[in-house]
Amino acid sequence: MAMEHRRQYDWFIELNAWWEGRVNTGPLTRYFGITRQAASQQLSRYREAYSDQLAYNPANKCYEPTEHFQPQHLSGDVSEYLNWLTGISTAPTDHQIPFQTIQHPPRLISPTIIRPIVTALRENRRLDVEYLSVTSADTEGRVIAPHTLVNTGLRWHVRAWCEKSQAYRDFVLSRFRGEPELMDASERTADQDTDWQTWIDLIIQPDPRLSQEKRQILAQDYQMQNDTLTIKTRAALAQYTLQDLQVNTKMLDGSPEAQQLVLANYDKVRRWLY
Repeated sequence: MAMEHRRQYDWFIELNAWWEGRVNTGPLTRYFGITRQAASQQLSRYREAYSDQLAYNPANKCYEPTEHFQPQHLSGDVSEYLNWLTGISTAPTDHQIPFQTIQHPPRLISPTIIRPIVTALRENRRLDVEYLSVTSADTEGRVIAPHTLVNTGLRWHVRAWCEKSQAYRDFVLSRFRGEPELMDASERTADQDTDWQTWIDLIIQPDPRLSQEKRQILAQDYQMQNDTLTIKTRAALAQYTLQDLQVNTKMLDGSPEAQQLVLANYDKVRRWLY
């Protein structure tokens, strides 16, 4: 077997074992489109290469990471797992053209936090969590019902119903503490999240202080029609969309070349911004 294929299998085995706490032939057969026998062979080969990494749990019919587990093929950043889980990226490959992406500072998120959150998302269950709020700077106990993982570009958060606030809120993954406790099924889902189900238009235009020539450059960059770009987004994600575009809605930058883009329909969407 080619070294590249071995690395892909080993990466995938570790990804599941480390972040989900278990791995068996099922995920391998589904992801790589191979037979159960071939998947079993890959697990056996991995265990031969890394004898202290995985231990078989006959009760759950899966391999689980041992206390000596040390990822050999993972970056250690939770974004690697979440990008795979949400379909943003796939298994690494050596056949790529040179490229570079901006590296954001990694946020410390342990598998003990991720595993119950992912289970709650899959099974629509409540979670008893400890969460560090910036507003209070203290760790608070909350019961939440998560419904969607969200990648804002700079960070990951989970959208969830908060029983303490009696509202749907965004919870930054790196601010959870301890180990979330799985509870019973929740009656709260994404269908009841009004801001999540509400779609709004963000009307983006070049800063009118720019010269006609500079506005035209921006219009071409963003494929605008009549100097206007309409972005349809969930109301709950409007602020993150504007932040990603570096559109400042509170105060115009003193330099129009720095501001570049403005939100033309601010008054209509301001209720969903903060």
